[in-house]
Amino acid sequence: MAQYRKKPIIIEAERWNPESFHQWPGASIPDNVGVIWCFGPDNQLAFGTIETPEGKMIVERGDWIVTGIKGEKYPVKPDIFESTYEKID
Repeated sequence: MAQYRKKPIIIEAERWNPESFHQWPGASIPDNVGVIWCFGPDNQLAFGTIETPEGKMIVERGDWIVTGIKGEKYPVKPDIFESTYEKID
């Protein structure tokens, strides 16, 4: 089997760490990175969702929101992000 190396590309990413606040149950609020905030029955932020090319995905506090080379956004878990990407200056 042939081996391949992933081409190096530069991406934009932002960590999703929303401030905790109260909201009405079932409310959905979009934010500046495209995550829809979803609130539980206790009026606390439960999780987020984001639309990706593969469909809607769950975003949890601390996940990274990566913007791909075509402008698409998707969530990446912190451990995967740290092993895949390194910050550039």
